[in-house]
Amino acid sequence: MTSPPGGSDQGGSTAERRRLVCARCGTPADGPPPVTWTCSVENGIRQYYCDACSRENLRAIEGRLDSAWW
Repeated sequence: MTSPPGGSDQGGSTAERRRLVCARCGTPADGPPPVTWTCSVENGIRQYYCDACSRENLRAIEGRLDSAWW
């Protein structure tokens, strides 16, 4: 996994982590992202998707992976 320059894998500030919501449906998460959620970096911005949205869009997610991940 690659992090944006200067970023860490722990997310942003404490306030940012408290307000974590699914980028697709808006489902809120309490605290850090649950392990069942998907993280995607799109245009340099970290996006999180809940487990329901991740399952519904699995083919689109896999389609964006480099062939080295297959």
